[in-house]
Formats: sequence, structure tokens, C-alpha cells
Amino acid sequence: MTKQQSLLTLEKYMPYRLSIVSNKVSSIVAQTYKDKFALSITEWRIMAVLGEYPGASADEISQKTQIEKSLISRAISHLLKRKLVERKLAKDDKRRSHISLSQTGYEVYSEIVPLSLQYERALLDCLSDDEQAALSKIIERLYAHAQKLEF
Repeated sequence: MTKQQSLLTLEKYMPYRLSIVSNKVSSIVAQTYKDKFALSITEWRIMAVLGEYPGASADEISQKTQIEKSLISRAISHLLKRKLVERKLAKDDKRRSHISLSQTGYEVYSEIVPLSLQYERALLDCLSDDEQAALSKIIERLYAHAQKLEF
């Protein structure tokens, strides 16, 4: 293999490009969460999961967000202190707990969701409806395929 063949051009490397787009989008949206609601990206993602899946466990939240369990645990502790979430021990397994948005957490969630959806619309506005649908399908296919890959 020549030096030229082994050279990685980051700007053309798809995992890097996806990461950059994701980081850019997340940081713009996160600034709203941080400024207005004092939430980190991880905290908002937890709240977003709980808005859709009330009573989820920390493991389930970690799985749905693809965020490391230790980071999820710290963020949940912070959300508990702020009374944005509530935790109840599972009746069948005291090592497991169910986490839900508190009333205050749900009120914050209800304010953030329209902002998130508005930002999503603004971001995708540069694509036609067909392109948006195609992008969604491509992302779903890449995610499913990535789940199967092992190195």
C-alpha cells in the first residue's frame, strides 16, 4: 500500500462527516436547551426518551440514546436533584428503577419539543420532501447495518 492509498481524507470520510453534522446540529439545538432550561445534551436526550417512554430504566435510556450508562446515571442524578424526573423502584426487582418525567419535567419537555421540531424543519428546509424521505430511509438503513457490523 502506498502512502497515498493509506491517506485518510477526513472531509470525505463518511463516519467523520456524519459525526460533524451530528455535532453541529446537536450543539445548535443544545444551546437553546442550555440557555433557556439549563440542560445538557445528555439531560435533554434522557427527557426526550422519557417523554416517549415513561417509566424507562436507565439501561433502556442508555440503549435508546446510545449514551454510555455512567453518563446516563450522572445525568439522571442531576435531573432528580432538579426535580425534573422521578424514580420508582421496580416491584419485581429492587435493583431496577423506573424513571419518568415529573410534572415540572413534563412542562419543560412540552416547551422544548416545539422548539426541537421547529429546528428540525428549518434544518431540513434545504431538502425537497422526496429528499427528506430518502435521507430518512438512508439513515435508517445505515443504522440497521451498523448494528450488524463487527470488527
